[in-house]
Amino acid sequence: MAVSANRLELLQIADAVAREKSIDKQIVIAAMADAIQKAARSRYGQETNIRADINAQTGEMKLQRLMEVVEAVEEPAREISLKDARTRNPDAQAGDFIAEQLPPMEFGRIAAQSAKQVIVQKVREAERDRQYDEYKDRIGEIVNGTVKRVEYGNVIVDLGRGEAIIRRDELIPREIFKYGDRVRAYVYDVRREQRGPQIFLSRTHPQFMAKLFTMEVPEIYDGIIEIRSVARDPGSRAKIAVISHDSSIDPVGACVGMRGSRVQAVVGELQGEKIDIIPWNENAASFIVNALQPAEVAKVVLDEDAERIEVVVPDDQLSLAIGRRGQNVRLASQLTGWDIDILTEEEESQRRQKEFTERSGLFMDALNVDEMVGQVLASEGFSSVEEVAFVELGEIASIDGFDDDTAGEIQMRAREYLDRIEEERDARRKELGVEDELRELPGMTTAMMVAVGEDGVKTIEDFAGYAVDDLVGWKERKDGETKFEAGVFSDLDISRVEAEQMVVAARLKVGWITEEELAAADEGEEAGSEDAEAAEA
Repeated sequence: MAVSANRLELLQIADAVAREKSIDKQIVIAAMADAIQKAARSRYGQETNIRADINAQTGEMKLQRLMEVVEAVEEPAREISLKDARTRNPDAQAGDFIAEQLPPMEFGRIAAQSAKQVIVQKVREAERDRQYDEYKDRIGEIVNGTVKRVEYGNVIVDLGRGEAIIRRDELIPREIFKYGDRVRAYVYDVRREQRGPQIFLSRTHPQFMAKLFTMEVPEIYDGIIEIRSVARDPGSRAKIAVISHDSSIDPVGACVGMRGSRVQAVVGELQGEKIDIIPWNENAASFIVNALQPAEVAKVVLDEDAERIEVVVPDDQLSLAIGRRGQNVRLASQLTGWDIDILTEEEESQRRQKEFTERSGLFMDALNVDEMVGQVLASEGFSSVEEVAFVELGEIASIDGFDDDTAGEIQMRAREYLDRIEEERDARRKELGVEDELRELPGMTTAMMVAVGEDGVKTIEDFAGYAVDDLVGWKERKDGETKFEAGVFSDLDISRVEAEQMVVAARLKVGWITEEELAAADEGEEAGSEDAEAAEA
């Protein structure tokens, strides 16, 4: 009866630990078996191969010593000769294991303590694995917990089945938590670390606000309304762009709710953070105008290549458009992904006047004409000498006060000026040692050859080493702002596609790639795009 009681007690302990730690009972039983194996080795010798088995149904425990069958015994504690093995099992072969039953053993104080440590360690590892597996799939969700303690401004949160941390910089400014407070936060990262899984929560993450709206607005949860982008200045102000997939439902009205009930629920959770709900628009200009609310916009000018937009506002709207410490324009930029320059109507007028004066001066110097002719060309929309040199002659002759002879003279002077500039650039190119062979690349100009020469490139092989970004520049988004890093050709009129064609042509010419490889790569891209289209269909 004593044995049965011990077996029953063993299973009860395993059940209790498994329930308390929310882990599989089999893991606890396996940990107990490992502990018994370790204790048995301390008695029979560490070099002995011992296996302990515990029956999960009856609690019965078997302790066995395993001996490997070998031709020649080198380790008597772990090996048995084939001859001796066949006296126990006639079918034994080299490489098999012979199991020898060991008698039940009493645990001494040290062995028991050691076994306890093994069990605790195994259970702790299983608990950590369970916690990591549970929360790694919950990244992007909102969780609720209770404040366990506050350490150096970081809030440790008890989630019930795990412990998480809200770092000081992930808390809304001026937000204070104390022991026992209920807290709601966004799971943005789960990492497996030496001391166990680390669950990182945030109350400042833009998606925290998006998830709160999803909880408060059924139309968002159902997918009728979609949140396209979010920008936050935590604790102060936020902008959220929404679009409705049902023309009968107003996305802004649905998010605001009856008498503002829905948006107020989110504002209350975010410590009074003011929220602007913006209707998303696929037209970038309209979207940016909406994003700058409540300011009124008079005019916008887009530069799609640089993802930059110039916004002109009335003089009395400037401070409203920029916002306190630039907050409104900064959030609008983060929301739309565009860099936004704000000008007043007066500033824009001054800038236009400056550009007009500079263009007029350019024509006066390059074409050797008086101020009136320079101003007329500038006012007619000509922005460069190249335009004047190669436009249809009749277009210049049609200007009031000009005739065919005047137009022909102006165009001749423009071409002479360009020829002179070309000669100066070619002289500079030769001075830099840039080889003539570079001119064979498609679209290559003398101005480009000078630019690469000043960058230390002199041969086609040197040019083949360029990446396209090196030539046309690239954009990096840092701290919510897009920064443009200039390339060698940034000041020249060349597109990314043209730059790529030059680089490919250079690599073909020096033999880095072949026409066959290029064709195969193109076919692969076409096949990939067709597969993508088929998947979408």
